[in-house]
Amino acid sequence: MSELQRLKGLLPAEMQSWVFVEAAAAVDPQLITIEEIGRDEVEIQVDLERWDELAIDHRNLLFWHEVGRIQEDSVPRDGWEMAALAIGLGGAIGELWVQDGLLLLLALGLSGFAGYRLYLKNNAEKRLRDAIAADERAIEIAARFDYSLPNAYRSLGGALKELLEQTRKKRQRAFYEDRLEALRRSAGRARAEMAQQQGSRSSLTSENVYG
Repeated sequence: MSELQRLKGLLPAEMQSWVFVEAAAAVDPQLITIEEIGRDEVEIQVDLERWDELAIDHRNLLFWHEVGRIQEDSVPRDGWEMAALAIGLGGAIGELWVQDGLLLLLALGLSGFAGYRLYLKNNAEKRLRDAIAADERAIEIAARFDYSLPNAYRSLGGALKELLEQTRKKRQRAFYEDRLEALRRSAGRARAEMAQQQGSRSSLTSENVYG
């Protein structure tokens, strides 16, 4: 079985008909990313050369993180905002010449809306919130595929730590560090819940997130 076929088998059953897994074809691709290929179809693209260097549990949790992004509807849509911004600004400049107040307001409104959408898409805080939510989803999906809760946390934490070690860009390193810290807090909550259910605090420790 090829790695792409194996990953396809890791999709939740309800997603297998409209989510596809393919090798990345870009010149300098990301390790794993998502692209909309149709109105109701999504493609997860993997840089297989770098991907195969990761431990299989790390691959699984990183893959499920992307699945979680799809479930959370946090996949960036087509970049219509830049086109709308250009049209709006061009229209506003044109209406300044003809002095049509209503059309000028409409053009400025279009520009403002497109600019706001671009701000949201590139906002670092929103990107982090979306990533943390997808990490939580990844843990839930791993449990559906028979991972124990400690092993799911440990595998995702190990994967994030490996990506952190491979990253030199300061902003990207901070992004992974923040996700690791959020994962540690989540593991602590899970530990407390399991301890309460089992009457013991030996079931899960937040420290073993990092393996």
